[in-house]
Amino acid sequence: MRFAVIILTAAALTASATLTAQAAVGPEMPDIAQIITDPTALEPFVQFSIGGENSDTVSIIVFMTILMLLPSIIMMMTSFVRIIVVFSLLRNAMGTQQTPPNQVLVGLALMLTLFIMNPVIQEINTTAYQPFAQAQISSTEFLMRASRPLHTFMLGQQTDMSSVHTFYDIAGREIPPDPADISMDILIPAFVLNELKRAFTIGFLLFIPFLIVDMVVASALMSMGMMMLPPVTISLPFKLMLFVLVDGWGLLIRSLVTTFFR
Repeated sequence: MRFAVIILTAAALTASATLTAQAAVGPEMPDIAQIITDPTALEPFVQFSIGGENSDTVSIIVFMTILMLLPSIIMMMTSFVRIIVVFSLLRNAMGTQQTPPNQVLVGLALMLTLFIMNPVIQEINTTAYQPFAQAQISSTEFLMRASRPLHTFMLGQQTDMSSVHTFYDIAGREIPPDPADISMDILIPAFVLNELKRAFTIGFLLFIPFLIVDMVVASALMSMGMMMLPPVTISLPFKLMLFVLVDGWGLLIRSLVTTFFR
C-alpha cells in the first residue's frame, strides 16, 4: 500500500499536462527511507495547484484515483450497460460463439451510448463545463451542475422505482417524497440494477425465435434418425438467415434506442 502511494505521488508529479506542480524543497528534505516509512512526510515539502487552487498531496492522490476510475463510473451511469448486455445475450442466443468479436460489440455499444447520451452531454457542456472552463464556477459547483443531467437521466429510466426502494431498505434510510432528492449513492446502483433487469427481459424475448428454430431442427433430425448430429450445427445457418431476412440488427438497435426515449 505504501509503495502504491509513492507511485501515485510520482505520477501526480509528472502529470504536467493537467496539473501544475510546485515543489518547495527545504534544507531538511526527508530521505527515501523516511518517505517509504511515512509517505506523509512529503506533504510539507510538496504543494500542488489545480486551477489556481492549492491542494495537498493526499488530495492529488484522490484526484488521480478518481480519474483512473472515471471511465468505469461513467459507463455505469449511461445506457452502455443495457446495450452491451443485450448484445451479449443476442450472440449467445444465435450460438455464434465469438462472432461478432467483443471489440465490435463494445465499439457499437459505445457509439450507441454517445448517440443516446448526446442530449445529456450537451446539457453538461452548456451548464457545467463551459462556465468551469471560463473560471466562472468552482470545481465543487461544476460537479454539482454536471451531476444534475445524469441524475435526471438515471431517474427517468426507473420503471417502477423498486430498485430504489431496495437500496433504501438496505441502507435503512427513508425514501424522500420528491424523486429529485434521491441521492446519487442510492440512484447509481439502483440504475445499474434496473438496467440489468431490463436487459435480461429483452434478452429473453430475443431467445424465443432462435429457440424455436433449434427445437424444429432438433425434431427434424430426431425424426430422420440423425441423433448423433448436433442440432446447433444445422440450425446456425437458418438462424443467421432468419436474422438477416428480418433486418435483425436494425430492428434490435431501433428497439433499444426507443427504450431510452419512451
